[in-house]
Amino acid sequence: MLLSALGFALMSACVKYVSNYGIPLFEIVAARALVSLIISYLDVKRKGICVWGNNKPLLFVRGTVGTIALMCVYYAVTTLPLAEATILQYVHPVFTALLGVLFLKERVQTSTVICIAFCLAGLWVMVQPSINNNASVELPPLSIVTALLGAFGSSIAYVIVRKLSQTEDSSVIIFYFPLVALPTSVFLVWDQFVWPSLTLTFILFLVGVFTQIGQYGLTKAMQTQAAGKASAYSYIQIVFSALIGVWLFNEVPSFWTYLGGGLIVTGALINVFGRRLLKPWMPNR
Repeated sequence: MLLSALGFALMSACVKYVSNYGIPLFEIVAARALVSLIISYLDVKRKGICVWGNNKPLLFVRGTVGTIALMCVYYAVTTLPLAEATILQYVHPVFTALLGVLFLKERVQTSTVICIAFCLAGLWVMVQPSINNNASVELPPLSIVTALLGAFGSSIAYVIVRKLSQTEDSSVIIFYFPLVALPTSVFLVWDQFVWPSLTLTFILFLVGVFTQIGQYGLTKAMQTQAAGKASAYSYIQIVFSALIGVWLFNEVPSFWTYLGGGLIVTGALINVFGRRLLKPWMPNR
């Protein structure tokens, strides 16, 4: 999970870096999708399974939702400080819980309700300087909304993947993501394409590589540890992103970011560990 968190943090840093040199958002998505498509296709072939899977309509829906969410996430990364963009992504437990209730008929646990309360409080703390027009720590409202849309899209993707996992191999599910993202992003960037320098081309390549490292680490962790224990370590990505932001982009998180991020992470961890954290305070039944 530490490897996964570092991989995703470095991916975000590469996205932000190339965007600062005029590479359009959709071109970055296309480069990421191209690398992922090649690696994912080779992985499916290595396993000797059908690349198209069984539930093709739902696989394409997963790819479409993932593509939209990725574009929102990349927009947030390119227009917000890395720490803030990463923290806003961790609001997704709120959306995932609500979607689970609506579509999977899952029961809402007490820990999930507490998580939602903490996440909403943390989100309010982070964005309230912008609402009050405190220019010293203001975050662009459009970027905040787009980041939240990215988190919402990610939550939808999680619910779909949970459903697909019953009939599809994980490599096939991953393959459909760049399969949809590549042609979509190429179409959208067609008249805005910018020829990158050799250095920027290499960094664009690293966007895809670091993404695969992040996904590989995440998959291996989930296979060898309980999901709750493994997921807890994913929040170290916020630390990695904050350190990279200070080092590469001179981004120093504000007091409101620390406070709001702390609330969001606390709520998410309560959701991860569930009843074990709340058991000492719950009445015996």
